[in-house]
Amino acid sequence: MSDKDLIENDSDMAVVIGQINFKDDLKLNLFRKGPKRIYVNESILKKQSEIKNYIRSVCFCSNDIDIVRSEPSYRRTWIDKVVSQLEPVYLDLIIRFNRLLKQRSHFWRSESFLKTQSSDIVESFDIQMSIISTRIFRRRRRALLKIKPYVEYWHNHLSKSKEQIDINYLSGIQNISPEEEEEEVISKKIAEQLLNQRSIEALTGKCNFGPHRDDVEFLINNVSVRKYGSSGQQRTFILALKMAELDLLTKTLNVPPILILDDVLAELDLTRQNLLLNSVGKDSQCFISATHLDKFNQSFLCSSQMIHL
Repeated sequence: MSDKDLIENDSDMAVVIGQINFKDDLKLNLFRKGPKRIYVNESILKKQSEIKNYIRSVCFCSNDIDIVRSEPSYRRTWIDKVVSQLEPVYLDLIIRFNRLLKQRSHFWRSESFLKTQSSDIVESFDIQMSIISTRIFRRRRRALLKIKPYVEYWHNHLSKSKEQIDINYLSGIQNISPEEEEEEVISKKIAEQLLNQRSIEALTGKCNFGPHRDDVEFLINNVSVRKYGSSGQQRTFILALKMAELDLLTKTLNVPPILILDDVLAELDLTRQNLLLNSVGKDSQCFISATHLDKFNQSFLCSSQMIHL
């Protein structure tokens, strides 16, 4: 669903109003034409990404199973969302990198390159991309190291088993040890690989090395969950990921984020449903969407506020 889907058919705009931590007033103006506008305490935010300085959330919907079972882009999007909530400045890095990637691809197809075959501009791209790629790489890897213990806890809690889980960041950077954190060292390695693949890139117009090609690997007992995990294992793993995300943000920011569960009970068996429902809502404000109430036990319903749409 896009923002424009929230606007009534006969209207040109919609307004969403809320309050954050009982102190900050939030207003979101959505327009059928033009960008949305976000206000906090009647002051417009210059960058929409600044909203993450005021409100954080963890959303779990049925489509999130693709994080575990589908192509790498889903896992990159997931880890980028986690990092951006821990460090809102991270969104600027992603935006800058994507802009550079687009400009770089356009350059290979431009008349100026075809006529001059000059490498000066590409070298300039390499310098910028190696620096930004390093900062993205380090933040992604750092976030995965932080979230892993929480995933282990929740996976054990949800599966009631002794399965050993692991999470690896699969990067194209060669000859970098898992412990390497020096920005200069990593940046130099990235610049070298960008140079080595330049001749192929000149032919295809595509950069096949960088954060946009990296992946995250999920393992159970050293076996890929994506390739060989059962449907139940995949569902348990994604649920553990989301609950771990909630715990990590709470621990890091000292403020529990909002938990949003979008019709996820249909994807879980009765045991996992009860484990999830018994875990949510204790420390975080939780919104749950559902089409039927028969999945919820009576005590849970009695302690919840229900809104019928």
